[in-house]
Amino acid sequence: MKVLSLSSRTSTALAACDDATLLRALTQDDEPAFAEIYQRYWDDLHTHACRKLSCAQEAEEVVQDLFVALWNKRHTAPGIQQLNAYLFTALKYRIIDCIRAQAVRQAHASAPQPAHAATDHGTEETVAVADLATALAASLRRLPDHARAVFQLSRLEYRTVPEIAAQLQVSPKTVEYHLARSLRLLRGCLREFVASVLLVAMLSS
Repeated sequence: MKVLSLSSRTSTALAACDDATLLRALTQDDEPAFAEIYQRYWDDLHTHACRKLSCAQEAEEVVQDLFVALWNKRHTAPGIQQLNAYLFTALKYRIIDCIRAQAVRQAHASAPQPAHAATDHGTEETVAVADLATALAASLRRLPDHARAVFQLSRLEYRTVPEIAAQLQVSPKTVEYHLARSLRLLRGCLREFVASVLLVAMLSS
């Protein structure tokens, strides 16, 4: 997706259009209409993201991702009632995702790293965490393709049900079904893992 620079004549004509007209043009792959939406809303969205994230670079990435998503979903634009409200609501969720990612990075950076001369107890915990990660990865591989894709988008990328439905081109009900199925299967797989860990602990005590 590339935002086009508009000629002065085209820019003037599109600047006089309301949002609804631009959205209708967008569904017809009209790149100048998309460029007008981009130029019309970029500054306000970026200013809002900067205020929430306190980082101009991350704010720029978040807003850019938002416009990429709008272009990719352009054929569903007729479902957008108010462009302004749609963009700022979508931005809110992306800001939340970004803040979550920041928190994870900060927690990881501040967590004490295991020393080479760790105690036996610390080593056991480290091995247990590694085993759990391995069990989770194995469980994910056992999921059907659609259930695995829905789980990863929902739980690892923090996408909403409507976003997942649009990306996978399925109905929200289908997304909810696959998410419930994946969680049920993962709970069963991890329950087996926990039971085996407890058995080993009992035999070792």
